[in-house]
Amino acid sequence: MSRGFVIWFTGLSGAGKSTLAERVGAELRAHGSHVEILDGDEVRTHLSKGLGFSKEDRDTNIRRIGYVARLVARSGGVAIAAAISPYREIRDEIRAQSPGFFEVYVRASLDELVRRDVKGLYKKALAGELANFTGVSDPYEPPLNPELVVDSELETVQQSTDRILGELARRRVIAGAAPTRLIEGEKLADARAEAAGLPRLDVGPREAADIYMLGSGALSPLDGFLTEADYRAVIENGRLAGGQPFTVPVTLRVNAAPQGDRVGLWREGVPIGVLDVAGGFAAPHRPEALTVYGTEEVAHPGVAALCASGSLALGGKVTALGRPPTSFPEQDLTPSQVRAVKEKRGWRTMVGFQTRNPVHRAHEYLQKVALELVDGLLLHPLVGETKSGDIPAEVRMRCYEALLEGYFPAERVLLATNPAWMRYAGPKEAVFHAIVRRNHGCTHFIVGRDHAGVGSYYDTYAAQRIFDQYTPEELGIEILRFENSFFCRRCGSLASTRTCPHPAEAHASLSGTRVRELLASGQELPAEFTRAEVADVLRAAYAEEAVV
Repeated sequence: MSRGFVIWFTGLSGAGKSTLAERVGAELRAHGSHVEILDGDEVRTHLSKGLGFSKEDRDTNIRRIGYVARLVARSGGVAIAAAISPYREIRDEIRAQSPGFFEVYVRASLDELVRRDVKGLYKKALAGELANFTGVSDPYEPPLNPELVVDSELETVQQSTDRILGELARRRVIAGAAPTRLIEGEKLADARAEAAGLPRLDVGPREAADIYMLGSGALSPLDGFLTEADYRAVIENGRLAGGQPFTVPVTLRVNAAPQGDRVGLWREGVPIGVLDVAGGFAAPHRPEALTVYGTEEVAHPGVAALCASGSLALGGKVTALGRPPTSFPEQDLTPSQVRAVKEKRGWRTMVGFQTRNPVHRAHEYLQKVALELVDGLLLHPLVGETKSGDIPAEVRMRCYEALLEGYFPAERVLLATNPAWMRYAGPKEAVFHAIVRRNHGCTHFIVGRDHAGVGSYYDTYAAQRIFDQYTPEELGIEILRFENSFFCRRCGSLASTRTCPHPAEAHASLSGTRVRELLASGQELPAEFTRAEVADVLRAAYAEEAVV
């Protein structure tokens, strides 16, 4: 059972407690949580009918809300209470009795509350026409040490929501309902103009991808490039300094640190981000190579990329300025957009599938087996930078579209791009990929025998064994571990070593090298390996564009 908790919104009437409760509740539901909202007005109608507004009656009402909230949390759900709860002592009593109590003080000035009050209750109370009105003719005791203070007068609902979710993730109350630091729309031009006035740092395609992933919330609980304490913890323990699972360092490596506390991050003549510099530190290549990639051989593409970068790292929060250029505008969805589609389709569960290669029959088999267990599939191909020789993203996307059009129910699958760059870090990257999919709303993630591997650097199934180091609760996602699958000629179907009794000679399988050789020579790909529609896309691409 997952760990339940209580979010307790307190503040004066009209401050925005109920609005925030609904918005935060929707975000957490989209992320797979069971949420019950206990609104003060509704509770008074159904649970506390007949109670007045004396201190004793108010305390009784809050105790009843607290009791129901505890029951929800103890059963593994999320209880969100939105009640004025004016007295500090009774709130502290509820805190002491409730698992995972998270208090949010929703603040707004009296002038603003009067302005919002369409019923005119504040004006009547101020005129002495309304007794026992909290904040005017009855006391309100603000929290002394709430987990978070949000100001509904200065912040938008979305900004407050992002702050609440971010603080919940930072405190490890939730695993990944991710905050965003992504500026788009009307504010983008002004943000880029401001960034242009800061000290400038040009970045490469990998760093550009990380900036967008950080800004969009895809790498939550990270909100920026790793600081030294987090960096050391990640490479030594596979966790952040606060204990949250994280296995692949996300760093901004430079040869020399720029001046200033804020730095504009540029790519190809355009400011794409802003770094609030928290500090720089030495990050030698060798320890990271050995702990993340398991080798220091530069033949490994991840090690080669690492060794080509600087040995000084800059840490700090990142704001992304716009989205990266893309060839797939319909599939270029942020984590919050993916979670919104999930909620709209009514999926309680969603499995993520990572791929950097053209989809083939074994992939299709794993995806369909998973779809027997969950509500929806997020087909989430990586379209960032990959190693030389990999099929270009544009071709791979056409392959996915061809497969989905003919062989999957459209209402059960969502195709969206993952703009990350491929590190080829094997087991470490398997955990990294699971965290990214969790932040997109996945409740399950498929991991095969050689996830994110390259060459012979990683033991078979090491990408599955690494998950023994983390609980599903702390990861916030359940891992589906699949055996190697193949087409068995004697079974006459797709199978795996768990279901097929026949020897390897009966198994139809092709290496990536052999696939490219067949395509380059214009030969047919076996029907046991891939669907004809996918093979047609690949063959046309090789013939017309010479992709190899």
